[in-house]
Amino acid sequence: MATKPPQLKRGDTVGIVTLGSPLAANRITEGIRMLQGMGYKVVVGEHVYSANGFLAATPRQRASDLMKMFTNPEVKWILPTRGGVGVAGILPFLDFNVIKQNPKIVSGYSDITVLLNVLFEYADLIGFQSLLLLDFNPGTPPYNFNQFFTATSTIKAPWQIMNPPEVPLIGLVPGKVTGPIVGGNLTSFVGTLGTSYEINTEGRILLLEETHEPINTVYRYVNHLAMAGKFDDCAGIIMGQCTNCESAYGKSYVDLINEFFVPLGKPLLTNLASAHSYYKATIPIGASVQMDTVNRTLTVMEPVVK
Repeated sequence: MATKPPQLKRGDTVGIVTLGSPLAANRITEGIRMLQGMGYKVVVGEHVYSANGFLAATPRQRASDLMKMFTNPEVKWILPTRGGVGVAGILPFLDFNVIKQNPKIVSGYSDITVLLNVLFEYADLIGFQSLLLLDFNPGTPPYNFNQFFTATSTIKAPWQIMNPPEVPLIGLVPGKVTGPIVGGNLTSFVGTLGTSYEINTEGRILLLEETHEPINTVYRYVNHLAMAGKFDDCAGIIMGQCTNCESAYGKSYVDLINEFFVPLGKPLLTNLASAHSYYKATIPIGASVQMDTVNRTLTVMEPVVK
């Protein structure tokens, strides 16, 4: 079983980092104030407010901020401001032995999912595809906060990852499989193929989602994963929503799922509300889950915090 970070409690300290693209200063300040209003203490990384084009700071600087949060004994939860691009650039500068000795809750989605999967692979640490600092604003639905704070504060198992009632999970290829759940943002994983940080899908349940890409581009990315063998050895596939993904050449996201993924014959669950979706289920990357596509359930089989 993977390493479980200590559970989160109200009043704990949150370490804010910017690991990819910059976020506007007013959005950062708004998020910090909301966290403090919820009763959390906040520590801000040196380069959180930095901006240099599409990156916040150099890879070494961003990695240094992250490592300082892991070694700070007060910090219990590491919260990136946003994803964007460039998170993979920090990976060569991380000390995974130090991280393994100092397990913390790390959350995020989009490009942050590259980090979450590498933390599982190299430091055996469960991470959470869930909230970013940019989600700490009045427009975020309570479901998103409830999902995260319940998952990270409760020591229990099994428990179900459930969409909001109005967003049904859909089972397309029948099967019941159990394994560690990995994955996240499709574009981000394609960018790591051929490197030592590419996603490991062997015996695992692979979750993919995307945002703001036309369907022909989404096809290009999933076909790239297929040619890299990432669907050959996985135990099952979960397709999250493709938020604001426009149809192309008369083909929709649903068409892509039916024409590309169903013929793979792997147990297939779709329409999971997560990551870039308005509703964001909390997905514990690296935890053992059971996917039952007939009953349309996704069950976490082990505690994800200790």
